Amino acid sequence: MAMLKDVVQKVRSKNAGPFWLTVDIFCGSSDAFQIVTNGLSGDRVAQVFGADPADINTYHIPSLNVVKFSLPRPTIQGSPEDRDMHGASWAALLSEVELNG
Repeated sequence: MAMLKDVVQKVRSKNAGPFWLTVDIFCGSSDAFQIVTNGLSGDRVAQVFGADPADINTYHIPSLNVVKFSLPRPTIQGSPEDRDMHGASWAALLSEVELNG
C-alpha cells in the first residue's frame, strides 16, 4: 500500500477558526484524486487524529482534484494546552497514512 504523501502533490493543514482544523489534500491529477477518494475515509482520518468519526466533515472537490477534511480542534487555539497554534503539524501526521486499496 502507498502512503498518502507518495500519491499526492501536497497535504496542508491549518486553522479553520479557533475551534476547527482543516486538512487539504491536493491530489494533482484525477487518478490521484480517485486513489485518495477510494483509499482514505473520514473514519480513518478520525482514527489518525484521535477524533470522533461523527465530527469529521469530508469534502471531495473533483474539479480541483482536492479532498478536504475538517474536524474540531482538540483544544481551543491559543489555549495553554494548544501545542500547534496554527494547526500546521496535522498535515505531517496524515501524510504518513497508508491508503486502503
